[in-house]
Amino acid sequence: MKLFQKLISWVRGLFAERPRGVEFIEGDELPVHFATRNLYVAREDGELWSAGLNCPCGCGRRLEVMLLDEVKPRWDLSIDNSGLPSLHPSVWIADGCRSHFWLRHGEIHWC
Repeated sequence: MKLFQKLISWVRGLFAERPRGVEFIEGDELPVHFATRNLYVAREDGELWSAGLNCPCGCGRRLEVMLLDEVKPRWDLSIDNSGLPSLHPSVWIADGCRSHFWLRHGEIHWC
């Protein structure tokens, strides 16, 4: 029975989503294309400007959220001890694919 449970756990691991990491870009702009599924963060002189990622639904849309204190809407970015990013509040796309999700500890949680 334990062998069967290990086999099931191994198969689930093959299809489980890997957590997204974070990549810092020096400057006030994000790259035009995101080469990985990680969260990209633009930072200049230690100040975080914006964060971006490809839409996790797979539609190919490039998403960007602002992190600056003086802009609205804005998001808070936190990075846990494992280096995995979280965004607050959730990201909601009002048109197109209409994705709505949280990024918590590098994982997408659909709303």
